[in-house]
Parts: sequence; C-alpha cells; structure tokens
Amino acid sequence: MSKFNRMHLIVLDSVGIGAAPDANNFVNAGVPDGASDTLGHISKTVGLNVPNMAKLGLGNIPREQPLKTVPAESNPTGYATKLEEVSLGKDTMTGHWEIMGLNITEPFDTFWNGFPEEILTQIEEFSGRKVIREANKPYSGTAVIDDFGPRQMETGELIIYTSADPVLQIAAHEDIIPVEELYRICEFARSITLERPALLGRIIARPYVGEPGNFTRTSNRRDLAISPFAPTVLDKLNEAGIDTYSVGKISDIFNGEGINHDMGHNKSNNHGVDNLIKAMTSEDFKHGFSFTNLVDFDALYGHRRNPQGYRDCLHEFDERLPEIIAAMKEDDLLMITADHGNDPTYAGTDHTREYIPFLAYSPSFKSSGLIPVGHFADISATIADNFGVEKAMIGESFLDKLV
Repeated sequence: MSKFNRMHLIVLDSVGIGAAPDANNFVNAGVPDGASDTLGHISKTVGLNVPNMAKLGLGNIPREQPLKTVPAESNPTGYATKLEEVSLGKDTMTGHWEIMGLNITEPFDTFWNGFPEEILTQIEEFSGRKVIREANKPYSGTAVIDDFGPRQMETGELIIYTSADPVLQIAAHEDIIPVEELYRICEFARSITLERPALLGRIIARPYVGEPGNFTRTSNRRDLAISPFAPTVLDKLNEAGIDTYSVGKISDIFNGEGINHDMGHNKSNNHGVDNLIKAMTSEDFKHGFSFTNLVDFDALYGHRRNPQGYRDCLHEFDERLPEIIAAMKEDDLLMITADHGNDPTYAGTDHTREYIPFLAYSPSFKSSGLIPVGHFADISATIADNFGVEKAMIGESFLDKLV
C-alpha cells in the first residue's frame, strides 16, 4: 500500500535557489554562472513576499546568505531542502528528465551562431516558404517578432530563431501562416533534428497575432520534443497501471511517454493552477501522480530579465497555494520544485546553473523540517518508492524522511 495515495509535483520553471557547486563551468553571455541566484537576487533587489511557501519552509533551506525577505519558520508545516543537478545541462528538458530519474551525460546541441544553411534550406524546400536569414540566431521571442513580424506579414517568410537552449523556434503570424501549417513545418523540422550534429531537445511553434508594434504570442504554442533515451519513472508508473496526469508542457517535454492523462497546455500560470486543481478534484483521479509545469516565471520574466515581473509572478503563485492545498486529500503529498535557474538580475538572457528548491507538504504529516541536500533525481526515486515501482537510472528515495 502506498504511503501517499496521490503525489502532486509542481515545477516552478526556472525558480533556482543559488549557484550550484559546478556553476562556473556554465557560461551566460560570457559570464560564468557562479554568482547566479534567482530567488536570492529577486529577494534582495525587489523584495519577495511569499508567506505560504515560507510557511512550508522555503526560508529554512540552507544557504550561505538567508533569503533577505523570506524568513525562516521556527515551526514549518512542511519539509524543505535544495537539490543539485547531475546532468550536463541547464535547460528545461535536461532538468525535467533528471527529475524523472535520467542522467544526461551528453548535452543536446546548441547553435549560438544560428542554424546551418543545410537545415534552413531543407525547411524552405518542404514548406515552400523562404526563411528570414537575419533572424537565424539566439533571439528573444518577443523581440524577434517585433523586429521581423512586419516583414513576415508582407512576404510570408518564416521566422526561425534559437536561444541558449537546444531549441529551434518558428514564429508565425496566425493570419499569414495558419497554425496547422506552422505545426506541419515544425513536425518536419523535428524530423531532421533527431541526431547529431543537430540533436535538438525541442522544436517550438510560436504563433502570434496583432499588428506591427503590438504583436502578442498566443496560447497555440506547441513543443515537439524527442522521447527520453531510457525509461523514466513516468514510464514505470504507466506500465504499472498507475494514473499519471500532465499539466502544462510536461507531456511535450516527455513526448507523451508515460503520460496517460493530459490536462493540456496552460494559457498562463493561473490557468495551469486551475487545470491542476481540476485534476486533483476529479472523481476519476483516485490514485496516482500529477506533474505540473508553470512556465511563466521563465518565459515571461527570467529570459526577459524582469525581476519585478518575476517577483509578482511568484506572489501570484503563492496566493494560489492555499487553493491547491485545499484540494488535497488527507493522504496526498504536494511537492514544489524547479528545473533550473534563470536569474533575472544576471548577465545575458540564458538559464543559470543553480540548485533547485524542494518543498513537501501533506495533511498527514506529523512532523516537519529539513531533508538532507540531495539531487534532482531523488524526487523520482521517492515517487517510485511510494508507488512500489522500480526507480529509473539514478536517484535515492527520501520517502522515509517524510513523516
């Protein structure tokens, strides 16, 4: 019998809690990540008021310098720690895959100088549309449509760009290139980027609408990932007939592998919380695991280096936390974590190599406190231990510490 009948894992995308021990091996706009600290710098520079996460123990997580405006609780209601990444990467897929028990020893390919001509030519030949060569480089997703959206509206060309992540993104105005056509082009791009020298984690469709000077990206985004190279704990649960619920881009990140209930994409973090609560309160979800990604922290504020917006987004989530807890059953476990950092006060616009916070809460807890510092994959090992399935490649369970 499972210790916790249902487990709910929420990934606050990019909410790191201080530079990892190997952070100086990772560079951001020429600057090593060794001084990055997403939560710490937000708290220090613009203030942070997250009383509900603080109550669970966020301010108790060991750090060289305590979070400036998140006090430690003398009697927290949950368990807390921070987790270190083993895999060689600091992107979304690497983080999520390791959280589910994989060790990525060879990072995906990135294209700091843009994609090679061979890839662009193949996409042109398939789509019958030209590619705007000037956009073919690491670019802010909003800046690239501001810069090239007017041209696309005139010519129908494709806006193809990348980032510091191993991704190929195609932006298209929905009135010029219909969403279904964009998806077909992205599916072709996926088919030609499955092996080195162009092994990309994701192909991302980025539809937008509006007029020059007032473009807005829509919720019709679609991520085309590759399947994990080995079974994850999601696969182990699914094979055992245990319900696995995906909220947000989780299904995309794992290419649907191991997911048997997909709640769909999120239009916003708040919409994602709504979808999670919908799953939690469903009469059909009696036993199993839900996995939620809330991406606005990263996509809207981290990459755009907006600490005020990032702070407000954290406040918004914290205000919804009591609703999530209210939807829990007595033998549920809630886990809150991240997948990497994205310090909005740091150099460049890339992710940052950081520890991730980990908070755990259950109405059934008789105690609380700190868990020893561990690794991302320990989350998956704990889930596997709880449901009595085999763990994936790496990770050590801390289930016995949650009492």
